[in-house]
Amino acid sequence: MEQHIIVSQEQQFNEVVSIIQQHRTKASQTVNEEMLLTAWHIGGYVSSKLKSKEWGSKVVSQLSEFIRSHYPEIKGYSRSSIYNMVMLYDEYSSLSFQTTVQKYLRQEFVQPMVGQLKGLPKKQIDEGLEMLSVIEQSLVTQLPKILTYTTLTNLIEITSRCSSDEERLFYILYAHKEHLAKRELQRCISNQTYTTLLGNKKSLSKGMLIAYPDAPLVFKDTLFVDFLGLPKRYSETRLRKGLIEHMKQFILELGKDFIFMEQEYNLSVGASTFKADLLFYHRGLQALVAVELKRTKFHPRDLGQLEFYLEALDRNIKRSNENPSIGILLCPEADRMVVEYAMSRSLSPTMIAEYKRVLIPQEVMQQQLNEYCNLFLEDKNKAE
Repeated sequence: MEQHIIVSQEQQFNEVVSIIQQHRTKASQTVNEEMLLTAWHIGGYVSSKLKSKEWGSKVVSQLSEFIRSHYPEIKGYSRSSIYNMVMLYDEYSSLSFQTTVQKYLRQEFVQPMVGQLKGLPKKQIDEGLEMLSVIEQSLVTQLPKILTYTTLTNLIEITSRCSSDEERLFYILYAHKEHLAKRELQRCISNQTYTTLLGNKKSLSKGMLIAYPDAPLVFKDTLFVDFLGLPKRYSETRLRKGLIEHMKQFILELGKDFIFMEQEYNLSVGASTFKADLLFYHRGLQALVAVELKRTKFHPRDLGQLEFYLEALDRNIKRSNENPSIGILLCPEADRMVVEYAMSRSLSPTMIAEYKRVLIPQEVMQQQLNEYCNLFLEDKNKAE
């Protein structure tokens, strides 16, 4: 009886914590939106002055110095910061960006923040609209809703480092979905997550696509391990130990839902013991993930070894509430035609991924971006 009371009390305490977390999240979102609006309005104002030739770059420097000397309590308005706000406004107020957002998402994502006034009393709505009409005299457009899905610092990073509207849209949604901080986002942009996540997914087995239909938008077919500093010749042991030492960076390459469990995980089958190089657990998919490392080009026989490990995991390790185990074969090179042949008959949830020791540019895939945006909309509809 006493134990039941304790459990019930703990559940009630967790409900209180849930309330706290919910309101903290809302407060954080409100602060972020206000920071975005401030940067947006300043960027729009200064942009209009620069475009009309009323101001030159020297005036922007004078503005920054004026704020610093007359209002020392106001931080974050250096010359470069103000120009970042101008860049933010110019890029995301453009017709091309709004057209891109409308193409891949719904109209609501390019609607301005004024749409949020609908739930307020009429007097407040009138006051808000009056204020916005004054702002609109100097600004061409208002802050589109899509920008509120990530932070101001992330938006500055995305705007300055991405070259196309499609790429910027992807990273806004990806940063939102994965809750990326600035450093994590920087890494994702540097290692071309946009192209490696949205690339050709012939590296996924038939069994993977059946068991996990969303796998093409979860797993990357190219991982960058430049942080290892591997020499031209290296052993699989050195590769594995290097990944263990840099597990934080490696998990960011794999995806944030991965939890590392063990290296050289023992799998006992009959009187024999086998070792899976790396074992992870994926929280989102609720499945064990075995990663096999290869130092040489992909060979179809490697797939048989990985499928054997998955069978052992499913029979002996997997719990009843978990989904079928997943296998990732990580190799430095793979012939795409050989991979396609091998994957077409594989009924186990497996995939072939390549790892690159240096960063390389890859082709942009618009069709896959459309699929990613559709998945984002589906998740949003479920949440609503």
